[in-house]
Amino acid sequence: MRLALFTDTYVPQMNGVALTLGRLTDYLNRRGVEHLVFTPKCTDEMAYSELIRPVPSVPFFLYPECRIALPNIISLRSELDRFRPHLLHMATPFNIGLCGLHYARKHRISHVASYHTHFDRYLTYYRMKRAVPLYWTYMKWFHQSCDATFVPSTDTMQHLHAQGFDRMLLWSRGVDCALYTPDKHTNAVRERYGITAPHLLLYVGRIAPEKDIDTLSAVMRTLPDSLKERVHWLIVGDGPQLEELREQAPDNVTFAGYKQGVELAEIYASSDLFFFPSSTETFGNVVQEAMASGLPVIAANSGGVRDMIVPGQTGTLCEPRQPESFIQAIDAFVNAPEQWADFRKAARSFALGRSWDAIFDRLLEDYEQIIDARRIGSKLGFYTA
Repeated sequence: MRLALFTDTYVPQMNGVALTLGRLTDYLNRRGVEHLVFTPKCTDEMAYSELIRPVPSVPFFLYPECRIALPNIISLRSELDRFRPHLLHMATPFNIGLCGLHYARKHRISHVASYHTHFDRYLTYYRMKRAVPLYWTYMKWFHQSCDATFVPSTDTMQHLHAQGFDRMLLWSRGVDCALYTPDKHTNAVRERYGITAPHLLLYVGRIAPEKDIDTLSAVMRTLPDSLKERVHWLIVGDGPQLEELREQAPDNVTFAGYKQGVELAEIYASSDLFFFPSSTETFGNVVQEAMASGLPVIAANSGGVRDMIVPGQTGTLCEPRQPESFIQAIDAFVNAPEQWADFRKAARSFALGRSWDAIFDRLLEDYEQIIDARRIGSKLGFYTA
């Protein structure tokens, strides 16, 4: 198999899509699967492996740290002609994905797309709601010829099904349970940030409107005094709302910035509860990392997190954008510490069944079936929403 992958975000960028695709290419290397990755060039100084084809790019206006590719179509076609791919995978519907789609259609090569981000919901948060119908018209056109559309959760599948999408396959996400583990617990985290409160509440993610940061801020500010004095918040991440959140935050909040690797794993394992108010997630990688670390999760009852959280066993699902619902959940946990051990055990147990290799093994099988089906003219079986 020779795979060509097209994406607008890739490691070392720090987001769920980039990290997932980075892990995918690591897996392909281990399995000896030939592949090329076409991705925007971030800086002139960055070095790329021989399997990466960086193309010129500009910042995306909604997400400046994400890039929009400005590919040289002639050069890209020449690369693909030399590589002779069996399958093209478009992980973006934008410029570089369009180039891959056009090539696949022209040469009648197996091609798939993966849906990673609810841009329709993002448009609403960024006051561009009128563009949503146009967005869906474009997305349906983009996906209509694909042999399959990969989605990360059943919630996302249902969302796309309601918009008229078909030929969808589930491509879930794994978690590194060797890195994210309760064994990484260390008192050094509390010492580093000067935390003395009995309970440490953790948020990890982008500090931006679409993550429902306004809900996080409201919860932190309006917790009853009886709870405020017993909890401390640790906020890990960065984004356009960071300064606003800092200004609004009460005294029991610490901002740690971006963290990764062992340092992030130690922060997860040394916390008591994971708080995640975002209602726009197609999956929610950080939720699964928290669960692997043995943390009960308080999250919005929306999006891909519903595939992971079992209320009353691994966490609590709250009414999206309703601070009082989240406050009630925090209160219930803080006042019932005798139940935490069971929640921690169940969360860790769930994560242990979600290895990356198992996820990618299934993806590779789907790739092979898609290539074979186009070759012999048969139909694939698809999951239903």
